[in-house]
Amino acid sequence: MIDIYKGSFVALITPFLNGEIDEVAFQKFVDWQISQGTNGLVPCGTTGESPTLNHDEHKRLIDLTVEVSNNRVPVMAGTGSNSTEEAINLTKYAKIAGADSALIVMPYYNKPTQQGMYEHFKAINDAVELPLFIYNIPGRSVVDMSIETMVKLSKLSNIIGVKDASNDPVRPTLLRNALDGTNFIQFSGEDPSQLPFMASGGDGIISVTGNVAPNLMAEFHLLWNSEKLVEARSLQEKLMQLHTSLFLETSPGPVKYAA
Repeated sequence: MIDIYKGSFVALITPFLNGEIDEVAFQKFVDWQISQGTNGLVPCGTTGESPTLNHDEHKRLIDLTVEVSNNRVPVMAGTGSNSTEEAINLTKYAKIAGADSALIVMPYYNKPTQQGMYEHFKAINDAVELPLFIYNIPGRSVVDMSIETMVKLSKLSNIIGVKDASNDPVRPTLLRNALDGTNFIQFSGEDPSQLPFMASGGDGIISVTGNVAPNLMAEFHLLWNSEKLVEARSLQEKLMQLHTSLFLETSPGPVKYAA
C-alpha cells in the first residue's frame, strides 16, 4: 500500500463548459496526466474547486477519474468538508466508486480545537474502511493540526498519511521523529518548497504545477528517488518561476488559465 503513495500526484483542475463539468475534456486531461508520468490523481481537491462543487458534481468527478485511471495509477479522492457527516458521506461514495484512498481537508471555518480535529477525523476513520490522508492547509482552513494530534490520529486503522500545506520544511522531520519509526506517508502540498520537504523526509507532492508540467514534476521525483540530487535541484530551480506564477492570483485561476 505505502509503495504506491510516492512521487508526483496531481491535484486535478475541473474544466467547465457552459456552467457544467466538461466531462470529455476532463477525461482527456486525466488520461494525458497518466501518459505524462503522473504517479497519482487527486480529483475534488482545492485546485479542483471542491468548496463550490455541488454533491452531484463532486461524485461525478470521482467516477470519471476512477474510470479513466482503470487501476493504472492510484486515485485519492478529495472528500473532506467542515461538516463531519458530509465528509463521511462523500468518503463512503469514494469507496463505492472505486477510489484507492481519500483526502480529508481540515474542518475549515469552524476553527476546531485539537481535540475537535481528532474527533472529526476519528469519526470518518470509524465510518469508512478506506485509506485516509489528512489535508493540513492552515492558509485556507485557518486551523493547523499539531504534530501531537497527527501522531494520535496515525494510530487509527485507516489514517495512513498527510498532505501538508503548511509550507514548513522542518515539519516532516519533526513528524518522523514523533512517529518513532511508524509508517506514515508525507506529501507536500506546496510546489515551491517540495525540495526541502523531500530532504526532510517527505514521500512526494500533491501538485498544482503538475496540471501544466506533469512530465517535469514526475521527472523531479524520479531524479530525487534515484539520488540524483544535483539534477533534482537544478530542475526545481527551473520550475520555480512556474511554481510561483501559478499563485499570482487566487488559485485555481492561474493554473486553469495556464492549462
